[in-house]
Amino acid sequence: MMKRLLPLALAILVAGCSGNYTQPELGNRTAPIITKGGYSFKDLNKNGKLDRYEDWRLSPEERAKDLLGKMDIDEKIGFMIISQINMGSSAPQGGDPRGGGRGTVTSDLNEQDVVTNRNMFTGLASEESINVSGTTKGIKERHLRHFILRANAPARVMAEWANNVQAVAEDTRLGIPAIFASNPRNHVAVDNSMGLNVGNSFFTQWPGTLGLAAADDPDLILEFAKSAAAEWVACGIRKGYMYQLDLSTEPRWSRIEGTFGEDADRVAVIATQLVKGFQGEEMGPHSVALTMKHFPGGGPEMKGWDSHYDFGKNLVYPGGNFDYHIKPFKAAVDAGVSGIMPYYARPHETEYEEVGSAYNYGLLTELLRNKLGFKGLVNSDTGPINNMPWGVEDLNYQERYAKAVAAGTDLFSGGADIKNLKATYDAGMITDEQINTSVTRLLIEKFRMGLFENPYVDPDKAEKTANCPEFRALAETAFRKSIVLMKNDGKVLPLKSGTKVYFERMDASARGTHTPVKPEGNWGVEFVDKPEKADAVVFWLFPGAGGGGFLGGGGGAAPISNLLSANSMDVKYINSIAAKKPTTVIVNCSKPWVLNELSSAASKSWVATFGTTLPAVLDVLTGKFNPTGKMPFAIPSSQEAIENNKEDLPSTMEAEGYSMIPLGSGLSY
Repeated sequence: MMKRLLPLALAILVAGCSGNYTQPELGNRTAPIITKGGYSFKDLNKNGKLDRYEDWRLSPEERAKDLLGKMDIDEKIGFMIISQINMGSSAPQGGDPRGGGRGTVTSDLNEQDVVTNRNMFTGLASEESINVSGTTKGIKERHLRHFILRANAPARVMAEWANNVQAVAEDTRLGIPAIFASNPRNHVAVDNSMGLNVGNSFFTQWPGTLGLAAADDPDLILEFAKSAAAEWVACGIRKGYMYQLDLSTEPRWSRIEGTFGEDADRVAVIATQLVKGFQGEEMGPHSVALTMKHFPGGGPEMKGWDSHYDFGKNLVYPGGNFDYHIKPFKAAVDAGVSGIMPYYARPHETEYEEVGSAYNYGLLTELLRNKLGFKGLVNSDTGPINNMPWGVEDLNYQERYAKAVAAGTDLFSGGADIKNLKATYDAGMITDEQINTSVTRLLIEKFRMGLFENPYVDPDKAEKTANCPEFRALAETAFRKSIVLMKNDGKVLPLKSGTKVYFERMDASARGTHTPVKPEGNWGVEFVDKPEKADAVVFWLFPGAGGGGFLGGGGGAAPISNLLSANSMDVKYINSIAAKKPTTVIVNCSKPWVLNELSSAASKSWVATFGTTLPAVLDVLTGKFNPTGKMPFAIPSSQEAIENNKEDLPSTMEAEGYSMIPLGSGLSY
């Protein structure tokens, strides 16, 4: 028996050694296709032979080592910069961050440089630099290959544009493909400020991230991530600047809308599911590489001030709860997240140096890499060198680059100008070894994703995939599951069949304008145009979320208020109506708003939304959908309770009486 098995085992071993490979799909425009050993390869450097970096049978590490040896220093320096890229426009081109002009976005290349000498957030003077590069010049002269796409366009247009850019990249000395990063594109969001969301896109719209957390369904998170990844990949966007793993332990912070709440354990589970869904069990042509943020957690901002500004540069831990904020990042690292983005803010009065996270060796190398075991790439947030250099203000640009590279930052966001990073190298302030380490990490990501074999996409497939019926059906369920019934005293809800309902929306973005809503469709109730005609009144409130200034209601370093009245909500009017009619108050919770200004009559029936749709809300109000959502953060009992809170502690660790509506609460009918 053994004699008969041995030849079979030997044959299997030989077959494995000789290599049985699955031929990947190749996409090319100018690179010739060459054949070797019965397989096809792209001749990216057009030299007529198969180089090791062109051989998809080799490991990403082997290919990266070979390509690194072929790159000159300018190509490596350009590879360490990620710049905004503008799409074409039907209007005269300009510096519009959402496109490239102010007309309809097109698939044409935008060839205009955008030069600035102002801090993009504060407007203060800074060194003149190229903020956005013309596409061809950026790729062929500045050697840029990493780009941030902020424009919104139909799926077909995005796919055609992505192909046009990749064709330019292929037609270079080494044929290194480009990669496009984006902020989230799949969520209903009130605050579409840069870095949080790109606004209402042409992709399937889901609840806001807080809403996904409120649904409290890990399987739903995974389905969301898989479907969103399919849309992104179909359109050629392969890197996500997402998601925020910051914990909303400081309720005044303006960027809470982009988080998953304050519960570290819940957010850790969500982080794992997002990595599995967007990247897959292993990275490949199906993957969107995630860059999760903002390490080591931007939630404990001093007094809620944001670190885009000098007065908000400190992360504080008065409760000694630093490790709590690391939990979601540890989960992401364990799941294999491709990238981590450090925050602008500096840890204040901790064991770590008081410098921004992109400059912080203790955070990036000792904690993130050595202790947590992170193997991927570190991508700075936008502008730590020239806009938000907290803790290193006294260093010049070259000294800042040197410190950031030494700390462990691999990829720099905030401009298209490579001159200062190159000058840092020319001055001997960063070494070839440091640069090679970063560029290798960046190359490995691209090799793992199959971009060297085929960076091109099918516009027909993109058009069919984006916002397809299957994905919309999943999202509709999520919209309903994301809604939380916070209070239902006296069983005001669900609204009984035949009830006359006055429904009004109050929106801070429209300066608190009162807008009567008369929904179309049949929900078994009658909608009337005045509260006097109603049996029941519903208010849907959208308090101010902070807008593009990230201040969350404060001006300069002024105190930030979470009171409804301080955020363009007409509380007196709501209370006056509630005194006359049974009233339900729905609050879109882009942060934990303080609700104690509402009268007892206006406090019997409360619902929380986190970026959802009117039909989903009506299904819950009328009982067509029995609410199941759970609060991702607590509703504080008062503004005073917020001002006395410890920024790093979740509500469950705060003093007794802190919460009016506790974390994790949620009723059903």
